[in-house]
Amino acid sequence: MSTSSVLYDHPGPRAKIRNTVLSVVLGVGVVGLLWWIYSKFDQAGQWEARLWEPFTEPATWTQFILPGLWATLKAAAVGMVLSLAFGLVFAVGRLSDRWWISVPAGAVVEFFRAVPLLLMIFFVFYGVPFLIKGPVSAFWAVVIGLTLYNGSVLAEAFRAGIRSVPGGQSEAAYAVGLRKSQVMRLILIPQAARAMLPIIVSQLVVLLKDTALGYIVAYPELLQRGVNDLSANYGNIIAAAMVAAAIYIITNSLLTALAGWLDRRTGTRRARRPRQNRTVAADPTVAEPQG
Repeated sequence: MSTSSVLYDHPGPRAKIRNTVLSVVLGVGVVGLLWWIYSKFDQAGQWEARLWEPFTEPATWTQFILPGLWATLKAAAVGMVLSLAFGLVFAVGRLSDRWWISVPAGAVVEFFRAVPLLLMIFFVFYGVPFLIKGPVSAFWAVVIGLTLYNGSVLAEAFRAGIRSVPGGQSEAAYAVGLRKSQVMRLILIPQAARAMLPIIVSQLVVLLKDTALGYIVAYPELLQRGVNDLSANYGNIIAAAMVAAAIYIITNSLLTALAGWLDRRTGTRRARRPRQNRTVAADPTVAEPQG
């Protein structure tokens, strides 16, 4: 009997009817809400052609939306790489047996998880120049803020994932002579990353959306260029916000689909990978023939 059949009871006739009725009621409610929003915007004249006409002009995309999207993706890509590295390093640090590593690592993670991201970006851009006696670009202010905050959240996710791996995995690795660093690198981290993939992808989606906070330091990301600057030139802030929201949704959906594809591809490779150094245990009840 599978685990899913034990934990999940298939609905009976009454439950199916109830679920169908609830789904229909919910669907009607969602459609009604969307119609109400549409009618309110229509009464305010937000569907007039003049407000949407700028999006049919190539200059709108080449001067505002696409440069803002590129800046968003660039900051998000660098922030994702650094956040994953930060998360792995500090997750391993918190799991260290040496207190002088685990305690500072835990303090760093808890501190940057508690500080609001907007405040960190603001401090890096305006406060760090007093420390280094030099300016910090808006790009690196956004990236560093994203790395510190999201990296701390990912560190906790990785730590939880590593602890969720059955203890027998580590014991078997130690039994064959692996050191703790090798056990962590070869056994625990790969399994934890795969188990925590949904949480990791969710946090990376949050990171991509958080690039919009770069407006506080005038970083020319999608919100700044595609909404603020565009609406200042054409006076269609609601239309610009809707287009920017649609772009965010599409981008995040593609990121989620890419993560799902990588997960399926990794699972397929593991399933097809031949077992190496396979040994067959001899049956102790059968005596080996004498030559």
